[in-house]
Amino acid sequence: MELLDAPEATGTVTEPDGSFALPGMPVGRQTLRFSYIGYEGVTIPNVVVTAGKEVFLEVKMAESFTQLNEVVVTAQVDKDKAGNELATVSARQFSLEEVTRYSGARNDASRMAANFAGVNIADDSRNDIVVRGNSPTGLLWRIEGVAIPNPNHYSTLGSTGGPVSALNTNLLKNSDFLTSAFPAEYGNALSGVFDIQLRSGNKENHEYTFQLAAFSGLEAMAEGPINREKGSSYLVSYRHSFAELAVEAGMNIGTTATPKYKDLSFKVDLPKTKFGNFSLFGIGGLSTIDFIGKDLSAEDFYGETDQNSYVTSQVGILGLTHRLLLNETTYLRTTIVASNSGNTYNEERVLEDQSIRRHLEVDDAVNRYTISSLLNKKFNARHTLRTGVIGEVFNVKNSVRDREARPDWVTLRDFDGNLGLLQAYVQSQYRLSEKFTLNSGLHGQYLIFNETWAVEPRLAPQFSPDGKPNS
Repeated sequence: MELLDAPEATGTVTEPDGSFALPGMPVGRQTLRFSYIGYEGVTIPNVVVTAGKEVFLEVKMAESFTQLNEVVVTAQVDKDKAGNELATVSARQFSLEEVTRYSGARNDASRMAANFAGVNIADDSRNDIVVRGNSPTGLLWRIEGVAIPNPNHYSTLGSTGGPVSALNTNLLKNSDFLTSAFPAEYGNALSGVFDIQLRSGNKENHEYTFQLAAFSGLEAMAEGPINREKGSSYLVSYRHSFAELAVEAGMNIGTTATPKYKDLSFKVDLPKTKFGNFSLFGIGGLSTIDFIGKDLSAEDFYGETDQNSYVTSQVGILGLTHRLLLNETTYLRTTIVASNSGNTYNEERVLEDQSIRRHLEVDDAVNRYTISSLLNKKFNARHTLRTGVIGEVFNVKNSVRDREARPDWVTLRDFDGNLGLLQAYVQSQYRLSEKFTLNSGLHGQYLIFNETWAVEPRLAPQFSPDGKPNS
């Protein structure tokens, strides 16, 4: 591995397990080049090095068709291409540095994606994204390879966005955003896919971070090794609404309706064993906001002076991932996730005699239990096969009561039941030459609730005139 931007050549070699360290790197944006005999070289530009914080990179290299003993050939790889090697087109990789650098991103991956071609946000007050004119509800969120509920504060049933993200970008490693032509492993998505990956904590040293931002709020983060010899580590972060802190300090934030939100995120890599590697991860978020009519001014457009509104929402995700290397060319990854998302909305009318009459109650909650297992087999430098199964159970509770202009309550919606969804897929990548790659696959879904099923074929050929993969 070499540091290209240094005044003098700087480099290092990896350990037998592929890990490496390059101490003494100068602060600023650096360009790194990775090369290894028998593999196509990788160049990563714009790696941001700051004081007091170690930089962690996970580099994937493609096996070369031509094995060379004395000549090393390196290639420039477009870092914008997806990390999932089976994603051919309409897919882009993004990093933590981009989320913090893009104009208007506000430390939010969804707002950052609005800068991509064919992507926009429906409303600047929220981060719901529109992909090529499709509904924002067609977006699929995944974390560690498993579908998750809407990871935003103040989210509502059926939505995929919100005013403030509950997803802490400081815990992300390079992740993928896809807008169409999904590989076979992605199902139940209509417009786009956010495939989020969480990074591991520092396995060598303990680090602590404190920061304050207008949208993400006050944050405290800690990470470090649990057992250096066995490669285990922890990473945990807590964030608290800046607006709530500002109001408590006597500041004017432009409205009397104070948004109060907080979230906790973590990932723990357990010690390596002969049974494989285990990691535990989770995200939890709570958010509330009250619009009290008597406290609102006529210029306050966030509420009505003759009504009181009370909004709450929560999201919780807890998962366990197991990775097992079966042999030198095959690995198995299984993830189990339990998640919860819900929101309530209560509305009261302030009558002329100043009495209060509640006239709307909404209470939604979804509990989801998911198991996903993936088997990846690399036959040779040309052919890779990936297959997997996904099982999901949804427990949905939805209640809406209304008595606006009515003497008694009327139930508009009342559902409490379970839904089951089964998915299976197989996909293959075959490199006919260094310039031509063929990705193909099949994805099937079966909805137990109404006993309906669908099978979707996937085919994506790729031709690279310069012979560079994913370019």
